[in-house]
Amino acid sequence: MTRIYDADTGEAIPVTVVEAGPCVVVQLKTAETDGYEAVQLGYEQVAHSKLNEPRLGHFLSKSVEPHRHLREFELLADEQLEPGAAVTVEMFEEGQFVEVSGTSKGRGFTGVVKRYGFRGGPASHGSKVHRAPQSAGATDAQRVFRGKRMPGHMGAARCTTKGLKVVRVDKERNVLLLRGSIPGARGGLLEIKHQGAARGGSE
Repeated sequence: MTRIYDADTGEAIPVTVVEAGPCVVVQLKTAETDGYEAVQLGYEQVAHSKLNEPRLGHFLSKSVEPHRHLREFELLADEQLEPGAAVTVEMFEEGQFVEVSGTSKGRGFTGVVKRYGFRGGPASHGSKVHRAPQSAGATDAQRVFRGKRMPGHMGAARCTTKGLKVVRVDKERNVLLLRGSIPGARGGLLEIKHQGAARGGSE
């Protein structure tokens, strides 16, 4: 993340710099052959030796160079794409809103204070319980109910942030500046879609 300044108002705008592509169209799914309309995009070109034979054969059958990541996006009726075509940041415009999906940062095994915001027990008068979740189950059911908030693995889950404004589009470097923060750690893979639409690209 960084900040840029509005030339008119001087406002400091917090933005996240995202390398959005270029992605390549690998396959077009159609209702006749697959039962739905979608476009499959590839990102980050790799050597042939990096893929197994089934995955490599998928790319070669489409006459497309192999890529590390594959993602599908619903295809709009007015979009005309062909295998091998490039999808870049030119599909986005400054001022529009997008939704970004990614994998949140993994926090490992955490307690209830960090995971759910429990306030913890008393910190004085000889108390031995400061961050423990106290009782785990009911006295009549003799079991722990599903969904009870307890210590466990936190983060590393797919999440989506909606309503992010595109502040700037750098077509030369395939970079988007999005106002606000996005899911995941630096260098993670993202899926970017127009707000409320099915179009998208990936980092």
